[in-house]
Amino acid sequence: MGKDSRYTISQLAKAAKAPTSTLRYYERIGLLEPEDRSQANYRLYGDESLRRLRFIRAAQGIGFTLDHVSTLLGNRDGKAPTCHEVQTLIEERLAEIETRLKDLRHVKRVLNSSLKKCLESEPNENCQVIETLRSRSLG
Repeated sequence: MGKDSRYTISQLAKAAKAPTSTLRYYERIGLLEPEDRSQANYRLYGDESLRRLRFIRAAQGIGFTLDHVSTLLGNRDGKAPTCHEVQTLIEERLAEIETRLKDLRHVKRVLNSSLKKCLESEPNENCQVIETLRSRSLG
């Protein structure tokens, strides 16, 4: 097995395709820690940090919050979560998504109705949609 790579924060950010400011934030909240220091006292990260960072980004990519990510990484108590704990997080996330989808379906219906009103009105008339929005903002 080869020697573990060493990355500065900018090299790690480039390897993970993430901004260095994001990595610094992850450090501040305890999701990422430098594994070593250079002679010039620069923070150094290894392959494990890169794997951890990629995990964080992948978990965020499917909608987990950083609190959830911390739980998934076992940061709270140092232990990896059980399958039941992960299942609970997934169920919570799915419930959130279902709520958002319901909200988006409502927005879609309102926009379709508004578009229909626009298409039915004369182009030079006052827009009924604007009038409806104005009356709702006043009431």
